Amino acid sequence: MAENIAYPLSKKVWYKWSFYINIVLFFIIALCICLLVIDSYNAGNASNDATDQLSQAWLCVARDIGFLSIALALVFFQFFRNLLIITRRSL
Repeated sequence: MAENIAYPLSKKVWYKWSFYINIVLFFIIALCICLLVIDSYNAGNASNDATDQLSQAWLCVARDIGFLSIALALVFFQFFRNLLIITRRSL
C-alpha cells in the first residue's frame, strides 16, 4: 500500500482538475495585478517622503511581482504542455 502513494487519475478527472486549477490561477493573476497597481500607487505617494514607508511599499511591489510571475509561469507551462499534447495527437 505504501508504494501507491499517488492515486492514478483518469484523463477525465485530470482535465477537470486542470480546468479548476487554471480558473484559480487566473483569479490569482487578476488579484495580483490589482494589488500591484495599488501598491505601485502607494509607492509613488511614499516617494515624496524619504522615510521607511518607501522601502515597505517597494517590498509590497516586489511581493506582488513574485506572485504574479509564479502564477504566469504555471499558466504558460500548462499552456505549452497542452499544446505539445495536441500536436503529438494530431501528427
